[in-house]
Order: sequence, then C-alpha cells, then structure tokens
Amino acid sequence: MNQFTRRGALAAGALAGIAPLARPALGQGRYPARPVQVIVPWGAGGGTDATARIVAALLEKEMGQPFNVVNRTGGSGVVGHAAIAQAAPDGYTIGMLTVEICMMHWQGLTELKRTAYTPLALMNEDPPGVQVNASSPHRDIKSLADAIKASRPGQFKASGTGQGGIWHLALAGWLGAMGLRADHVRWVPSNGAAPAMQDLAAGGLDIVTCSVPEARAIIEAGRARSLAIMAPQRNPQFASVPTLNETLGISYSTGAWRGMAGPLNMPREIAQALTAAMQKVWNSQEFKDFMNARGFGMVWGDAAGLSAHMERTDATLGAAMREAGLARG
Repeated sequence: MNQFTRRGALAAGALAGIAPLARPALGQGRYPARPVQVIVPWGAGGGTDATARIVAALLEKEMGQPFNVVNRTGGSGVVGHAAIAQAAPDGYTIGMLTVEICMMHWQGLTELKRTAYTPLALMNEDPPGVQVNASSPHRDIKSLADAIKASRPGQFKASGTGQGGIWHLALAGWLGAMGLRADHVRWVPSNGAAPAMQDLAAGGLDIVTCSVPEARAIIEAGRARSLAIMAPQRNPQFASVPTLNETLGISYSTGAWRGMAGPLNMPREIAQALTAAMQKVWNSQEFKDFMNARGFGMVWGDAAGLSAHMERTDATLGAAMREAGLARG
C-alpha cells in the first residue's frame, strides 16, 4: 500500500488480533534479536506518549521482542528528535516523530530536518478545529470568517499553543487563505490547548485553534463549540463539524501528526519489516479502539507516504512561518 490511506480504506483487512509476520533474516540472526528502544520527544502522559506506547505494545506482540518507550524531552522537541536521528542505524532505536520536525529548523532552534531519518510509517493526524465560546454570536464558520474580515487588526484574540506553535501556524495559514495578514487576529500565547480552552470558556479569548479531541471536554461541557476543521474530510469521531472547504470554499488544511522513523541509513530489510509490522498494528482492532476512544484521527502512510507528507508539511509550515514573521532558519 502506497502513500496515504484514510481509516476506511483498510477496513476490509482489519483484524481483531495481530498475526505475527515472519521476521527478516539478517546474517546469522533474525530481527529483532533483542529489545528495541522507542524514543518519544515529548513527556509521559501526553497524546504522543500514549500513542507511542500502544504502538510499542502491539509491535512487541507482532515482532516478539520488547519495544521500550523512552521519553527524551527538552528544547521544544529538539532533544528527542535529535536522539532518534543520532542513534545507530541498526534498527534497535526508532522513535515517534511529530509535526515539530517540520517547524524547528524554520524557527532557528536546530539544523535538524526531516531528511535526517529513515521514514517508516505515518500513524495519525489531527487537524485543527476552530473553536468559539458557547455564547459566541457566531454560530457557523462563515459568520466568524465574515466578522474577522470586517474587523480591525488585532480586534479578535486567539490562542491554542505557544508563539509559533502548530496551532498558531494553523490560524496564520487560514487567515492567509482568506487574504488576510497572518497577524490580523492577535495571538495570545498559552501553555497548550487545555489552558487556552479554559480561557475561551471564561470569555478571555474569541477563538481557539486546536484539535477537536483537545477541545472535547470543554465542548461536551457545553462551554464551547467547534465551527470547522482544517482538513480535507470530516473526522468521523466529530462528524457534525464541517471542513473549511465545505463551508468557505477554502481548501487549506494542516494538522499535528505522528509518524514512526529511525535514523538515516537503516538496513532496507529492517525498515521494510518495521513498516509491514506497523501497518498490521495500525489495522488491528486494538489500535483502532484506542484511537477512536480518544478521538485521534487515524491516517496511514507507508514509508513513502510519510516522506511525502513531511515534505509537504515542511513547505506549508515554512510558508506560514515566513508570512507570520516567525521564520528564522
């Protein structure tokens, strides 16, 4: 299977369990012959950590050796991403890349880029939603978009993450797609989606751009509404939320994604075996149940798919950062 396959495309092959693949023979042994380390660039307990741990547990079941998750945090993701890239390319250290690998070099945080890895698989992508307070006069995205266009610069306030983070760039890209400057809506930096949603519910913000799963608790409490998502298709877990294209005729899309990769120059046989195992993990009922329970978007890409996705993301986010005056690299 090449490139991307959305959730439904692999349904015919879904399995309640995982039937082990034959392990590749390398020299006198078979891979993996010992435990594999899985580096996560973000802290324990977050969405990336949780996703990495379910993937690791199912890879262990699939490949017959432990896949041990190690959190390597710091430097806005630089430390962990660098640890994956700098590991020995023998298949015994892999890791979970996140969208930040296509952002950090533009921000001048590191020279590390997407080309420093052996892509293995894209496992997930969550597009940003556009959330407003439940009492907002804007009942749909067209009403909000018209109000933003008619407003003076800085009149509307938005948040969702820190300055230059993925949800900030999502807003900048959407504004650009509407013909507005990236700073037409004032960005209020926050320590993440959760505090931003609390501020939105309290009336301190007009808009929060973050994934709908991150906004879910406040929405279900009746304190906020999601008006649209920046994606090509609706998320089946939030089927009532339309896309920008449906409502505004704007095809702009972006998102926070998670993919598996190893250091550059991994042996081809090992990389292929890992991709095949990850596809079986992605297609397993256990993984689907885990992702669906959290509202995480299920998107599959093989090695070529992840590589192409990173290339597109890098170009899109680079353009958004330049437009927002945030690009330094």
